[in-house]
Parts: sequence; structure tokens; C-alpha cells
Amino acid sequence: MNKAELVESVQKSLGKEASKAQAERAVEAVVDGIKASLKKGKAVQLVGFGTFKVVQRKARTGVNPKTGEKIKIKASKNVKFSAGKDLKSKL
Repeated sequence: MNKAELVESVQKSLGKEASKAQAERAVEAVVDGIKASLKKGKAVQLVGFGTFKVVQRKARTGVNPKTGEKIKIKASKNVKFSAGKDLKSKL
């Protein structure tokens, strides 16, 4: 499912009185809220769905697969998603 399909699904869930634009704003608001919280370093827990959190990756040494040359990979921040119990049971 891509973003357009998600917006369509939200619109159907909201009913006939909701327009596509309203559904798109709702999806954008949720995504923006998750982004803002993660940017502050806070985890976002959606009970029954899962948890988004920022994890710190340490600097490490990697290997260029073409040349075999060793390269240094800088430390970075990434987002990790852990599925909740309810979501796992439905898969």
C-alpha cells in the first residue's frame, strides 16, 4: 500500500462526508506528528500497532564489494519499528 492508497482507505473509513483532501490532511498530520516526535528523540508508541524509535548506530568499518577496499562508515541515527503484539498476531 502506498500513500495514495492509504489516503483512499482513510477516506472510506471516515465515510461519505469526508473528502479526499480531508483524508490526506489527516494522514499528513499523523505522519508529521510521528516525524516531529522522532526528531526530538522521543519514541512513538501506537498501542496495538507498534513502536517507532530512534536508534544510534556506531561508527564501523565496512568493505566496498567492488574493490574489496575497507571504508569507514560514520555513526548515524536510524528509525526502528517494532511491531506490537496485536499486529504480530494478525500476520
